[in-house]
Amino acid sequence: MKLADRSARSTRDHFMSKQGQQEPAPLSGVRVLVGRARHQAGALSAELRKIGAQVLEIPFIEIRKPRSFQPLDSALRNLRTYDWLILTSVNGVDAMWERIETLHLMITNGERHKLTRAASRESGRAAFAAGAVRIAAIGPATKKAIEQRGLNVDVVPKEYVAESVVRSMKKKVKGKRVLLVRAKVARDVIPRQLRKAGAHVDVVEAYETVVPESSRKRLQAALKDPKKRPHVVTFTSSSTVKNFIALLGRKQNLDGVLMSSIGPVTSATLRELGLEPHIAAKEFTIPGLVAAIVEVMAKSRERHVNGRQ
Repeated sequence: MKLADRSARSTRDHFMSKQGQQEPAPLSGVRVLVGRARHQAGALSAELRKIGAQVLEIPFIEIRKPRSFQPLDSALRNLRTYDWLILTSVNGVDAMWERIETLHLMITNGERHKLTRAASRESGRAAFAAGAVRIAAIGPATKKAIEQRGLNVDVVPKEYVAESVVRSMKKKVKGKRVLLVRAKVARDVIPRQLRKAGAHVDVVEAYETVVPESSRKRLQAALKDPKKRPHVVTFTSSSTVKNFIALLGRKQNLDGVLMSSIGPVTSATLRELGLEPHIAAKEFTIPGLVAAIVEVMAKSRERHVNGRQ
């Protein structure tokens, strides 16, 4: 399978060839393949469509429940014994909260205690206060998902990657009990480094990510169809990169297809698997990824207008 890209520049400029003199939308004529999980693709796709992109959604990742909820359930029932709760994705928040509701627990912290207790009474759920537990979120989307459940977030790192979580917390966790809720397969940076900093870290699985087999034929067909072949493919995690490669099959030609990455970890995974991250977000968020795609395409537009190659 040939993964090296030999004509990225031509793809950047391709969409310009059919534009008229009127100022086009930032991504007019650009076909973008969104590979987020089906239930999460909407936000990214909507942002891209607003600025003219032709969006094709083919999930590279599927979110599934773990084989057993016992470890997560046990941790949630004993959450008051932890000093810190770390959540690294919206999927983790959603999965955790589903179990909280299933178990009829109420998690409260900080100033939101009365608000959440009132909501719990209305739904008839039993009250369970998390005491002094503090919460860390890996980024703004995760923070928002937590706050929507009526909880306060104490730490959001400056950069939305595991290494930045460690930098933000390593001076706060010595001798503390930390609960990390995450996917079944994930990088071990956070638990390893926080343990080195003196924390007692428990890691529990809230969900797992798998390759969606239903996407295999759709992806391969899209790459072969000149009318659907994407100019840009979006990657929002290392898992989406790995699953994209798994779905490709053999002898897929990716010449001229631009790979766009949400952050440095995702970019590193692209390189490890033989793909070049032609577009990299400066802010490691969905809006940051969209902005990076627009910036690259705007430069292509400028080259075209000025008659450059």
